[in-house]
Amino acid sequence: MFETKKTTEGKDSKENALLVLVKIKSKKDAINIEEEIEELKNLAISAGANIEGYIIHKQSEPTPKYFLSTGKLEEIKNLVDESQIDLIVFDEDLTSAQQSNLQDKLNTKVIDRTALILDIFSQRARSREGKLQVELAQLNYILPRLRGKRTQLSRLGGGIGTRGPGEQKLEVDRRKIRKRISQLEEKLNQVSIQRDTQRKNREESNVFLISLIGYTNSGKSTLLNSITESDAIVKDMLFSTLDSTTRKMHIPETEEILMTDTVGFIEKLPHQLVASFKSTLEEVKKADLLLLVVDCSNPNYSNHIKSVMSVLKEIEVLNKQILLVFNKIDKLENKQVKTLSIKYKNVSFISALYKIGLEDLYLKIIKIREKQLMKITVRIPYNESKLISFIYNNCKIVEKKYLEDSIIMLLIIDPKYCSQFAEFIFKDKKIESEIKST
Repeated sequence: MFETKKTTEGKDSKENALLVLVKIKSKKDAINIEEEIEELKNLAISAGANIEGYIIHKQSEPTPKYFLSTGKLEEIKNLVDESQIDLIVFDEDLTSAQQSNLQDKLNTKVIDRTALILDIFSQRARSREGKLQVELAQLNYILPRLRGKRTQLSRLGGGIGTRGPGEQKLEVDRRKIRKRISQLEEKLNQVSIQRDTQRKNREESNVFLISLIGYTNSGKSTLLNSITESDAIVKDMLFSTLDSTTRKMHIPETEEILMTDTVGFIEKLPHQLVASFKSTLEEVKKADLLLLVVDCSNPNYSNHIKSVMSVLKEIEVLNKQILLVFNKIDKLENKQVKTLSIKYKNVSFISALYKIGLEDLYLKIIKIREKQLMKITVRIPYNESKLISFIYNNCKIVEKKYLEDSIIMLLIIDPKYCSQFAEFIFKDKKIESEIKST
């Protein structure tokens, strides 16, 4: 199956790409063919390609030499010979041998899905940490594709699949690449230590941390801006931002709450990226609450949820409290929202762009936070001034009663602070009931 979709705008400055989606019959995918090719188109456009057309082909198994069957390969070769195609993008990962064989046979540049996503990330990285993470992912991708002492990737020239922080490493040998990978891992480890220090400070100051997670382009950055009154970059494209952004939330009469926007997820997210963005994804692991933002106007929303949950499983955070937030309800009819509300319970329906439904979201966040807290009664001697100061700074005091040598307080606390009060837990039922009734 071959279809064309030509775009003339900016054609001279863009590579003309042919997209190839091979469906392996024995493999069960979460999304259907039309949705997969649409996502591949969006990825290629995000990377800066001009889409000349796409091919969808079904076969029983990948072939070791070309991935494709020889018949379909000849068809593609004829298309390349007849058209001005600079780039062929496969939706599956190719081995080094398959990529090299395809390029020799077709006499044009061939890249796979992972190389395409890495190229997008290399264009989007802005912070020092983001650039380090992308370069590490690129080099981990390049390393097994080196043949002998030199890489065959240098014959590709410039453009999509060869850009970014890792570009200058294409001409060097394995030993130098491994050395550079070690250097990057060490630098990112230092960043991770700095993040751990920042997290420890937040934990000591009893800050409630929320992480925004979701499929790329689901509206996480827009929600962050709407809730925190900030100005994070918002663009209608895949992976518009890579660097995590943390801002204070503004919910009246609540404790301090921080919200962090994280990198968007996607179907078949390359494992190199998950590994390289470990320090950024640690924000998700340390969060008290995850808001899974879903573009409910996208027909493929349910599979997007599955893809995000798959990544959460990979980074081992499925034990976290997760609140589903269906965004972009302004694009739906009322009956569609009602259908979703029947199918999904205890979710929030919002439009981050138009600030619809935010009050309900706030209430759900507060309710979840309250359930995470616990009540205890403590008796603190007056000479424990540091502990008393800690209580006033980090706990909610419901009631208190002053005695001659100590103060009894009914507190609402985060369970993580329980150990600090172990020896001061007060169990006098009579006095405890007195302060609760006052």
